[in-house]
Amino acid sequence: MAAERGGSLIQVSPLAPESARTGSDQIIAITDQALGELLELRQAEPEGDRLGLRLEVVSNPGEDFKYDLSFDVVTKAAFTDEVRTHVHPELGSLKVIIPAAAIDLLEGATLDHSATQGLVIRNPNKPKAPSVEGLISDDELSAEVEALVKGDINPALAAHGGYVTYVGHDGEGTAYLTMGGGCHGCSMSRMTMLDGVQTMLVEQIPAIERVRDLTDHASGENPYYH
Repeated sequence: MAAERGGSLIQVSPLAPESARTGSDQIIAITDQALGELLELRQAEPEGDRLGLRLEVVSNPGEDFKYDLSFDVVTKAAFTDEVRTHVHPELGSLKVIIPAAAIDLLEGATLDHSATQGLVIRNPNKPKAPSVEGLISDDELSAEVEALVKGDINPALAAHGGYVTYVGHDGEGTAYLTMGGGCHGCSMSRMTMLDGVQTMLVEQIPAIERVRDLTDHASGENPYYH
């Protein structure tokens, strides 16, 4: 299986009694449309009443988010998993299991469903930057680059549905970034990177002389993970 706010997902132990499953601590919202679809799908599963929805982020850092949604027995959730119960007074309830590694990446996202798109996750978060050996990403220069990316470059790219993620610099004037969203895999994305992003960085940050793009635009994936 691959969401408008229709209710809340509450943090509880998977073994907690139903009366304990109330509260407002949510990670991801589920619309009524998505909840209805999920409950219908679960009903077709063997022992459906024991199943919850496991939601994982399966993409690597630097790549656009990819998700895996599957039904899993709730009582088999790992100790580090977060379990929420989404309740609707008419539709019913569904537990959602989120691995610890996905919590920050899914915070504030919405799971929705439509007849044309099926189940879809609308996520306000951006992928974490990949870690590339030999690059520097925690110094004063990196802070300058990240501030420019956040304040000027990404707002400009947002009009095209895209964004860049700063990965690091090599200490010799080269900044490394990846591209995502509408710029990812687009035939114009390399031109956007070299002519637009590089120009802004080089003009405003003297220590940066050039930009290198770590994104494989032909495949729409990051080559460092293949």
